[in-house]
Amino acid sequence: MSKFLTNLAAKTNPTLINMFKNQPKGLIPAALSNMGERFGYYIMNAVLVLFLCSKFGLSGDESSIIYSFFYAGIYILSLVGGIIADRTQNYKGTIINGLVIMTLGYVVLSIPILATSDNKSWLLALTCVALFLIAFGNGLFKGNLQAIVGQLYDNPRYSSQRDSGFQIFYVFINIGGLIAPFVAPLLRSWWLGVHDMTYNADFPALCHQFLSVTDSMDAQNMENLYAVATAAGHTAGADLQAFCSEYLDVFNTGIHYSFIASVAAMLISLTIFVCTKKQLPNPTAKAKAESVQYTPEEKLAMAKEIKQRMAALFAVLGIVIFFWLSFHQNGTSLSLFARDFVSTDTIAPEIWQAVNPFFVIVLTPLVMLLFNSLSRRGREISTPRKIGIGMGLAGLAYLFLCVFCYIKGYPSGEEFRAMSATLKETMKAGPWVLIALYFFLTVAELFISPLGLSFVSKVAPKHLQGLCQGLWLGATAIGNLFLWVGPLMYENWPISYAWAVFFGACLLSMGVMFGMVKWLERVTSDTPAPAAKSKEEKTEEGAVI
Repeated sequence: MSKFLTNLAAKTNPTLINMFKNQPKGLIPAALSNMGERFGYYIMNAVLVLFLCSKFGLSGDESSIIYSFFYAGIYILSLVGGIIADRTQNYKGTIINGLVIMTLGYVVLSIPILATSDNKSWLLALTCVALFLIAFGNGLFKGNLQAIVGQLYDNPRYSSQRDSGFQIFYVFINIGGLIAPFVAPLLRSWWLGVHDMTYNADFPALCHQFLSVTDSMDAQNMENLYAVATAAGHTAGADLQAFCSEYLDVFNTGIHYSFIASVAAMLISLTIFVCTKKQLPNPTAKAKAESVQYTPEEKLAMAKEIKQRMAALFAVLGIVIFFWLSFHQNGTSLSLFARDFVSTDTIAPEIWQAVNPFFVIVLTPLVMLLFNSLSRRGREISTPRKIGIGMGLAGLAYLFLCVFCYIKGYPSGEEFRAMSATLKETMKAGPWVLIALYFFLTVAELFISPLGLSFVSKVAPKHLQGLCQGLWLGATAIGNLFLWVGPLMYENWPISYAWAVFFGACLLSMGVMFGMVKWLERVTSDTPAPAAKSKEEKTEEGAVI
């Protein structure tokens, strides 16, 4: 497989040759396993907030609270998965168990049941149980696969290719992410078409409001309801209440069907991993090193080096919390922005989630070419400095959106949805706004996420690889735990203020990162601390001396 991809790259783009050159043979199977899992995951990620709104009638900020806890759970449980794998030294078995548990979660989500006032409580609880299964399975899978990829580069033959290897790994993740956002909208639109209905992003919320026994609609909302219902396929004079109930059922059933595609993707990922796991490192197969006695000076030096490396790791983790808090708004407040403020007549709001992985795939070779060019000229940018630059680029993305929304005079999301349908259409932005926003965010991501994984595998002590990858994901979890802050500001403030907050967080993080960069460069330039040495290794070292 690696040889085929290398030959294909040689015919298409010289930059891609360097991407696949001198990489360990286990990289591509690991990346393909991750690509299948990410495909299934990104289907759900693209639709979750909007699905919770359309199925249960939750508001954007209520749905985002569930999304935040789910997303945080994925990364917190990755820390648990790392501990389990490190203690059992059974990385591959842990990964397989994770894929199976995730599959069960998607199976539960794929069952279409109409939410009513009678079953809403237990059905929402069941949905949260399914999300927990996905989060727990992902925790067992994600960090440990990344740790195995890092172990591929412990071989001195491949150690210089670590950064590029993780960038290739990241591209495969985003191939799955590129295709996934199209699945749910296509299935939903197909199922609506089967029932002679038309997709409308505003209609589910209006249906829930109309059907609610505790809410009453004012004249403006009733006018909007009739206008949108007609556009969605309602026939004048027909029972509007029956049409709203049927529309919600059909609309959400189409989304449930997309989770079947997630189940299929999990099974493909599981099959690939089981069939190729022999090509990946297997810590349990290594001969156990005979323990030796270290002098007090040796113990002190090793402890000091490990302490420095863990301090550097935690420093970077503190910075990336704010990046993920800002970046993962793509599934919360930015999805709501795409639904409310961007014209979605021809492109469903979920599909905009594909812009980011598209840019990852297209821009990764260019970013790698830039890094390689600087390295050849003796001007290589260190990994900590790249992360600092990435924070600045993320800030630029939100600065752009903040200025644009301020000039347009956009109110809060709640105020905007209460306006007349005609007025809202005149105020909506064109798709280019999201394209420009995701361009800046994606470049920032390429400077932070894959290189952050590389940084962790480089700085982590060898006997704590799974734990340290889990810590990286745990820091991401903390950022994700507060994702609900974005929709809360979005619904209650003029939205330019919300984007200004994220711009400030990214700018402050960039400043702190550059303030620590020289210290981080010193720590990461050292040789990694050993986990243990055998008598033979110490004898060889003495002979060399």
